[in-house]
Amino acid sequence: MDSIDTVWRNRVACSKEVLVLVLLLLPAPFVQAADDPAAAHRPKIGLVLGGGGARGAAHAGVLKVLEELHVPVDYVVGTSMGSVVGGLYASGMSPEQIEREIRTMNWDDLFKDEPARANRSFRRKTDDYTYAAKAKAGFNGGKLQVPFAYIHGQKFDLAINRLTLNVIEVKDFDRLPIPFLAVAADLGTGKEVVLAKGSLPLSIRASMAVPAVFDPVEIDGKLLVDGGIADNVPVSVARSMGAEVVIVVDVGEGLTDSKDIKNALDVSGQLANILFTLNTEKQLKSLSSRDVLIRPSLGDIGGSSFDRAAEAITAGEAAARSATEALRRYSLSPEQYARYLAQRGQPSMEPPMIDFIRIENQSRVSDDVISERITAKIGEPLNVKQLEQDIGQIYGLEIFESVRYDLVRENGKTGLMITAKEKGWGPGYLQFGLASSNDFKGDNSFRLGMLYTLTEINSLNGEWRVSAQVGDEPGIYTVIHQPLDPLSRYFVAGRVGYLQSNMNVFDSAGNMLARYQLTQPGLELSTGREFGTWGEGRIGYFRSGGEAKIIIGAPSPNITLDRGELFVRLSDDKLNNVNFPRYGHFARAEYLADRKSLGASNDFDQMGAIYSQAYSWESNTVFGSLFGAVTKDDNAPLESLYRLGGFLRLSGLQESELSGQDAGFMTLVYMRRLADSRFLGAYAGASIEAGNVWQNRKDITFDNSIIAGSAFLGFDTPIGPFYLAYGHTNTSRDSLYIYLGPRFEFTK
Repeated sequence: MDSIDTVWRNRVACSKEVLVLVLLLLPAPFVQAADDPAAAHRPKIGLVLGGGGARGAAHAGVLKVLEELHVPVDYVVGTSMGSVVGGLYASGMSPEQIEREIRTMNWDDLFKDEPARANRSFRRKTDDYTYAAKAKAGFNGGKLQVPFAYIHGQKFDLAINRLTLNVIEVKDFDRLPIPFLAVAADLGTGKEVVLAKGSLPLSIRASMAVPAVFDPVEIDGKLLVDGGIADNVPVSVARSMGAEVVIVVDVGEGLTDSKDIKNALDVSGQLANILFTLNTEKQLKSLSSRDVLIRPSLGDIGGSSFDRAAEAITAGEAAARSATEALRRYSLSPEQYARYLAQRGQPSMEPPMIDFIRIENQSRVSDDVISERITAKIGEPLNVKQLEQDIGQIYGLEIFESVRYDLVRENGKTGLMITAKEKGWGPGYLQFGLASSNDFKGDNSFRLGMLYTLTEINSLNGEWRVSAQVGDEPGIYTVIHQPLDPLSRYFVAGRVGYLQSNMNVFDSAGNMLARYQLTQPGLELSTGREFGTWGEGRIGYFRSGGEAKIIIGAPSPNITLDRGELFVRLSDDKLNNVNFPRYGHFARAEYLADRKSLGASNDFDQMGAIYSQAYSWESNTVFGSLFGAVTKDDNAPLESLYRLGGFLRLSGLQESELSGQDAGFMTLVYMRRLADSRFLGAYAGASIEAGNVWQNRKDITFDNSIIAGSAFLGFDTPIGPFYLAYGHTNTSRDSLYIYLGPRFEFTK
């Protein structure tokens, strides 16, 4: 604070001649005229907007009343959410614009760092078809590593950049339409840090970076967090700017009554409230009778209650109206206020022209991996919507902690700066997964898996992965995936592994006759092309051996398993969510050619295709799929047969109960979303299904199909999708199911 006080004292000490010269040199829109009598005689007013999370939406309501009453604001200071609203107001946004943004913003999505599935690379999309949990801990140098905080702020950063784009080139906040300061706290010392220069969006983010919730922001070598820790209502900062009168809006929660503190979360929340309340009270003691204090009545609206932001705006407006008498002391006449607004100026809303593009790459991959995904062109105006989409695809590589942009002025030219910072807990990541099922008829499974992925093994973001699984089907495999160009359009891949799986044989009544244990080591080599983030074409060779032996049922000789095949596969994946899709589609077509010359037990060809489409309205979703597959000469061996049966794969039958040379299946699923929170989504649904497998293509008719249906509850949990279901067929077969793991998939 001493340095800020010194700066402002020096400004006051400047000679008249220097001040006049500086004013003449400043851009006209941001200069206040000196010949306005109202400007010459009225007191300088500082607006102080305190922190309080979602409660800070009340500031927008206060701003509406200030403008209605024609109260001029000469300085704005904000902490946390106060810096968000205050920074937007200081940048030239009207209270009505700020209110509209707060009311329409998708706060739940804004605070989710997971990139939209449409922006994720196709390589990362395929991860969704494993049962690994989404959480990825870093594992590097033999040590587990975790992020600084739960939210990294990627989407929030882009939103603030977009809303302040008209002043993004202003690096001295004193030159904004209204001079502005943001208050943050130094994580290393806990001391107040006043941000007066640099990137306005980044300063706002630093001011509201709640520790352990949002990543701290590094500025000038300091890790900065939420300013409420040091100064939640920064009255003294406003006075240091030259404010003679301050209008203070305090939206702090205050202290919780001791009888309402019942658990560890309540205790930690109270400790934070104590800290905020103490520094707030210290600042409020400095208020005089000339100042105005506004404390909106926000009731039980909590700091994280962004779904109630509209209520907070209304409460802020009501509180400001109740202070009308005190505020009117500083009102201007309509003519004076119009001159004040004109002198305050309004920055240009035209998109800036881009003269150069610069990449600040803080990662192991080449600059080209980033730059070739940026479609902005030199000599053209900036298209913010397209830039955000480009940045979304860079972030969708899932190797970066943040990807930000800024506009810089150098030698009279405007440049687009892209800063990509790799994850501090990478490049190696560890995931665990759990999959289990039970149909209450003796068929159950349990699998526990571990997945280790090492990214950025070279400048083109090559990747090595190893996975191990224990349970009823143990296995291990390792994969190398290597892009051949910066855009990952072309790639080569190799996979080698070992899997022990079970295959049951049933009679027509659903009684299990035998269980085979298949032991299969295998190797796959492939190459292909990715089509943006939505699709992939791949060709390759697969070779596996092993044997199948009876473990339940009448003894019989072991069966040798040999596959040697060439394959061609085309995939198109635009689903927004694999486990509970609400929109988009998935399509795949595949051709397999097994040959004795390639190591197969016999020659055969198979062709299969699937198409799935999801459509939603409000909380309702309809999801349909068509699947068909044939074996050319109906001569595929045991391990290559198509399988159906189980929940959503002819519900009512046991898992993979049917096997045959050819298969056909269609399903229509209706789901209604019952709840959707950050940690849990709940759905109720039902399905209609029809299909079968056949030993000969001449037997494929609708009359030979099984009609089935199900009713289910589904839960989207952090460890994977969980289903409770009942299924029934027209052949009087029924089953109850419990599943933990993906179900919207159709494979052999």
